Amino acid sequence: MEKNLTTGSVFKNIIAFSLPYLLSYFLQTLYGLADLFIIGQYEGVASTTAVSIGSQVMHMLTVMIVGLAMGATVSIGRAVGGGDRRRAAACIGNTITLFMGLSVLLTIVLLWLRRDIVAVMSTPAQSVGGTVDYLTVCFIGIPFITAYNIISSILRGMGDSKSPMYFILVACVANIGLDYLFMGAMHLGPIGAALGTTLSQAVSVVVALVVILRQKAGITPAHADLKPRCAVMGELLRIGVPIALQDGLIQVAFIIITIIANRRGLNDAAAVGIVEKIISFLFLVPSSMLSTVSALGAQNIGAGKPERARATLGYAILITAGFGAVIVLLMQFFAEPVVALFTDASQTDGLEVIRLGGQYLRGYVWDCLFAGIHFSFSGYFCACGRSGLSFLHNILAVTLVRIPGVYYTSTHFADTLYPMGLATAAGSLLSVLICVIAYLIITRRERAACTGR
Repeated sequence: MEKNLTTGSVFKNIIAFSLPYLLSYFLQTLYGLADLFIIGQYEGVASTTAVSIGSQVMHMLTVMIVGLAMGATVSIGRAVGGGDRRRAAACIGNTITLFMGLSVLLTIVLLWLRRDIVAVMSTPAQSVGGTVDYLTVCFIGIPFITAYNIISSILRGMGDSKSPMYFILVACVANIGLDYLFMGAMHLGPIGAALGTTLSQAVSVVVALVVILRQKAGITPAHADLKPRCAVMGELLRIGVPIALQDGLIQVAFIIITIIANRRGLNDAAAVGIVEKIISFLFLVPSSMLSTVSALGAQNIGAGKPERARATLGYAILITAGFGAVIVLLMQFFAEPVVALFTDASQTDGLEVIRLGGQYLRGYVWDCLFAGIHFSFSGYFCACGRSGLSFLHNILAVTLVRIPGVYYTSTHFADTLYPMGLATAAGSLLSVLICVIAYLIITRRERAACTGR
């Protein structure tokens, strides 16, 4: 499963690594939608709302775990790129120890706070019981969720993005089958949805472990590698914590924007909700580039080939910018038809949602262009061990532009959602500017150090 990404064509390595990751991300998105789709077929609005709210909580938690696990991907990637298999084994062992301990702690704390979490989410009274039941089962399954994500992060650090794709495919198929069993045949409602999610993750982890043990991943940590080492864990946390906080902050920003839209009325709220789902699919390419640049960049920096890491960044920017430009252009002409796929155009309210959603999407879609660029830079900064820069530009963009801009435009432009969409994209534009400045400063210092000036 180990793959050397420090030789050969940089562009081909990017494509070979990113496509499986892109499919993995797509399957994870479908994985999250399956529960809502299936429970909507068998249960009422209260149960559907319970699963929807519970899924939001679990998505935020999962995103932060994935962000924290980025430290493992980068650290392992550097060790593999530098040919230091002993260091790589220590990183893998300490990753396992860190995340298994974290998963147990999270399970205990979140089970204790589950009712408070439901209250903070302003859950409707009819859905409180179902949401608590859903989260209780999902929180018990946190060790399995954590295990899948650390296995994936370890393998990606070793240059293998295909195996995690197969493992999430197993989980996705199992989840759909179990959902129909628990919610369709057994009518367990939100508990059934949670059981399907948790057990499918467990199945995926078991399959992953069997495959890894049979194929032998190439780098196998010894028992001593599981013993915590301050230097190794410090590196894992130094890279992973800023990314986890950054991803958590972004999710909080999404929730705040949703609340702002809700205050404008039902049609506006529906339009914003639909566009957020559309954007989540369009962001598959930019998101895949972040992980790709992190993994490839880390291996090449570890191998003493920073020029290949910079080339990886360059290609990633070209790919994401090209993709973003095409999507921006298409959505200026086809925004309303795309939104219409998610609502009933035969109803008066449906027509209004399509009109508002088209406005919001035309403005918001610019974020696909700008976000793709700063995602690529964030991946490069992570590979360099400077994930704090990723956290910095994201928190500045969210607090200085995105949230204030959305609030201002929502209160001053009552008849259109277009400015709200632009305000969101403007936050990413600020991130791009910060990233470019930071990159120029870093490269100038590196060149000065190389020339001895």
